Amino acid sequence: MKKLTIILTLILLAANFSITTVYGETKPDSPDILSESAIVMEANTGKVIYEKDADREMYPASLTKIATAIYALENGDPEDQVTVSEEARNTGGSSVFLMEGEQVSLKKLVQGLLINSGNDAGTAIAEHMSGSVDSFSEELSVFLQEKVGTEKTHFTNPHGLYDGQHTTTARDLALITQYAMQNETFMEIFGTKTMDWTGESWETTLYTHHKLFRENPYEGITGGKTGFVPQAGFTLATTASREDTDFIAITMKTPYQDQVYTDTEKLLDYGFENYETSFVPKEDLLGDNKDEYILPGEIPYTSLKGEGVEASVDDNGKVTISSEEGTPLTYYQLEEKTDYVTNVPETADAQKKQDTWTDYLNYLIIPPKFWALEVLHF
Repeated sequence: MKKLTIILTLILLAANFSITTVYGETKPDSPDILSESAIVMEANTGKVIYEKDADREMYPASLTKIATAIYALENGDPEDQVTVSEEARNTGGSSVFLMEGEQVSLKKLVQGLLINSGNDAGTAIAEHMSGSVDSFSEELSVFLQEKVGTEKTHFTNPHGLYDGQHTTTARDLALITQYAMQNETFMEIFGTKTMDWTGESWETTLYTHHKLFRENPYEGITGGKTGFVPQAGFTLATTASREDTDFIAITMKTPYQDQVYTDTEKLLDYGFENYETSFVPKEDLLGDNKDEYILPGEIPYTSLKGEGVEASVDDNGKVTISSEEGTPLTYYQLEEKTDYVTNVPETADAQKKQDTWTDYLNYLIIPPKFWALEVLHF
């Protein structure tokens, strides 16, 4: 069996792939937080570096709006003009003070939803996308399961106002945020600090509610969403990036508002101080297999800082990147080069060089009946 094993510390002897092992540091102590449920995930690799009761079904409050926003941006036209209904106008809780009959673009509603946590914007989006809040909630839940990969999420509304059946988990929220981060428009809105808002009844400047953007700015923060209803406690979603490492931190059912930020800072500090995301150079990975497989780019992996990493390619082109202790960090399936080359279409210039007048002979030899029909119809 052909197998290429490389120890990525990254000290390689390219000629014979000799190995120098660098032993990583002992896994650091996890932070102590008061939030009842939490998770920290690296967005590029999906590596979970911390979790606390992350699969417990809980009420998300306004973190629901992350899902509503990405669903609307992916399945609707941001330039669509949405007519605000009476039901949307009368939605309780936080608001952007929409008026019944007001015309607002779908993108502006998503901005009001994420930046100012407008529940009325959420209802307007739901009715525009699916006709009703109930239909939207069903479609959203299916989308999250089938497209995002959530396992314990069931939403009954687009905004997160309390409903005993409206539940999710910290892990699912991290997956939803990770998925949404791939959309540039979402990230642009998710990371907006201020926005001028002009509506029929309200002209103001919207400010993000997330304090790590404002009162206590956190280094590298890229996005965030706050949430609160009494049954959910304080909930918070935060994304932050330093160099090649992008973390998602979700905290749920935190007892105090200030504590939700303290917990989040502890989690992000823990991540950035102890973990990093690196890349396996494709030249080093393929080695003697370079004529068999294609690697479109570098493969990211998240590990403890200073930890040795082992990468292996099996006979089927499956790449496994593991810690020096043998714990898998990530997987990647290589594509066979023969299949790739076969599927590459020829260029138009190449086709022109090959074609001759004989290639068109069949077009000139046409049955008489066809000629007669064409002449008559002409």
